Amino acid sequence: MAACSSKGGCPSDYVALSAALLSMILLLLKATLPYMIHKIPRSKGSSFWLVAIQVIASLNLLLSIVMALNFLKFRKRHWWRSCYLWEVWIEGPLGFGLLLSCRNTQIFQLYYIFVKRRLPPIRSYIFLLLILLPWVALAAVIQIKKPLNDRCHMGTLWIILVMGLHALYVVALIAFAGAVHHVEFRFHELKDLWRGILVSSASIGIWVAAYVVNEVREDISWLEIASRFLLLVMTSALVLAFFSFSISQPLVSLMSLRKKNQKEYKTMSQALGIPDSGILLQRESTSILDPNEPLEKLLLNRRFRQSFMEFADSCLAGESVHFYDEVQHFDKIPIQDSVRRIYMARHIIEKYIAAGAPMEVNISHRIRQEILSTNDLSHTDLFKNALGELMLLMKLNLARDYWSSMYFMKLEEDIRMRAVDPEMEHASGWNFSPRLSSVHCSDDPFQHEHSPRNSGCHNHDSEL
Repeated sequence: MAACSSKGGCPSDYVALSAALLSMILLLLKATLPYMIHKIPRSKGSSFWLVAIQVIASLNLLLSIVMALNFLKFRKRHWWRSCYLWEVWIEGPLGFGLLLSCRNTQIFQLYYIFVKRRLPPIRSYIFLLLILLPWVALAAVIQIKKPLNDRCHMGTLWIILVMGLHALYVVALIAFAGAVHHVEFRFHELKDLWRGILVSSASIGIWVAAYVVNEVREDISWLEIASRFLLLVMTSALVLAFFSFSISQPLVSLMSLRKKNQKEYKTMSQALGIPDSGILLQRESTSILDPNEPLEKLLLNRRFRQSFMEFADSCLAGESVHFYDEVQHFDKIPIQDSVRRIYMARHIIEKYIAAGAPMEVNISHRIRQEILSTNDLSHTDLFKNALGELMLLMKLNLARDYWSSMYFMKLEEDIRMRAVDPEMEHASGWNFSPRLSSVHCSDDPFQHEHSPRNSGCHNHDSEL
């Protein structure tokens, strides 16, 4: 037992390794199953890469514990088995440090968006690098001072310093949670945040106990074996518990497949409980539409807007119409309901306004910057100027071609049939696909059902 306690390869070590390997597999499944089962396209923003980094950090944490505490028995000592590589760098800055830094970045975003009511003043990846610097600095100091022995153990003072840094980041999470606790989140972000804090605190407590036992009583072989077994098994369990919930994506938790997250909404307005009233008229006139009417008035007609949207999608220019539709839903949220307005505003910005957005609309740089730098995401006129520019473009391009398209002819025929037989109100209708308004995905506007050759539209890319 004394030999395997220092060189590794004890039976209990392999049991702990099996638990770690199982947790790695389950973690990877949690990260990939939503994309395979729910067909969620990979988003381009921080909502994806922050989660991906957390998965990598979790794997680094588990692997570093395995290598640093001699769970595997090697005949020779190689340079890549260095304590400073695994115990200091992989487990510290690239493991638990990176994991907590990602969580602090996520709660920093929530704080600015829902408390300050504006987009964060610093990009997520820059903020993540900045708050990771203390971990890198501490790892560099340990590398220079070299306080570790041949068993990757360090003195009590160094343990206090290292665990103090762990605790500091948990305290930062608690401080941010206290700053947003009054916000009435719609998708359980605050509850998930407190759970993450609890898991982080528990993991630090377990690691402190294991390190102290290893450091103080190195002469007791069974105690060292038991402590490292407990350390790896509990870390494996805590990593999985950490990802049983995620605040990275408020609408759909990409890292969770719990039953309560199975409900899928087709649009953000449905997820926020915005009723289809007002702009979506329940009983509309069955008279033939007049092309001489202003486009703003025509778009108030539900059937016309759906037909016009399908036509625009077939021309690969549907972004403006979808933007118009979602802004109308944003305007229907009461002014006093600032939280829901912020959710909707952020959704619209990430989908239509931000540079590289999946359905980025063609607006001027000045208007785009006005929206991105707004001091109030719930403001009533947030998208007013952008909508004005896009309405002008739609009038000059899409509306001109729509009246000679087969979509308008089909709409006329549908209106005539409904006038003759009102019972067809629910028996037929436009097959309006909500894929471009999906809540949980970044959509590809090039995946359209209608060929531009048959839609009656021109190529507006050059005109826009």
